[in-house]
Amino acid sequence: MAQTSTASAVAIGARVHPSVRWIASIVAGSALVALCAHLSVPLFFTPVPMTLQPFAVLLLGLLLEPAAAFAALALYLVEGASGLPAFTPQGPGGMLQLLGPTGGYLMSYPFVAALVSFLYRKLRGHRFAAGLISAAAGDLVILTSGTVWMSVVTHQNFSNLLSLSVVPFLPGDALKVCAAAAITAGWLRVRRMEETVGR
Repeated sequence: MAQTSTASAVAIGARVHPSVRWIASIVAGSALVALCAHLSVPLFFTPVPMTLQPFAVLLLGLLLEPAAAFAALALYLVEGASGLPAFTPQGPGGMLQLLGPTGGYLMSYPFVAALVSFLYRKLRGHRFAAGLISAAAGDLVILTSGTVWMSVVTHQNFSNLLSLSVVPFLPGDALKVCAAAAITAGWLRVRRMEETVGR
């Protein structure tokens, strides 16, 4: 009887463990984005601050499965919309920040994270190159979504929109894309080494 109970407990633990790990990765992912949101520099000529949020979104997309990546960023938006200090400090916070000029960037995050994750797992070849392509595609979606939303909110012409929401961020975003791809490739290399040692 004792052996049966122990076996049942182990079986239950084996079933629960992946779920707990999945939830933990989602919560940790949302916390990472919130932390990166506060690493921001306001720019006097645009309502969009320069932040590390896109880097966190792209990194989570590369590291997590599509569903977990989407859930982590959806949780982040819920946290920010509810008034928690998750968004950049330059905005009004809460729902007003989601509906303001920078809302397009924010609302794209769950979809971008899932897209990056999906592309990364479909692409073959060198992992750094696959991460680079996937993260670059995700960053393009972030910039496009932010620009389209800002055009709706501010009614700026196209050239002004580019100078407000795209051009100032291209150099920094290129670095973020490269950093996310490099960190992911390094992380996978370390995990492979650990698995080899474990055998």
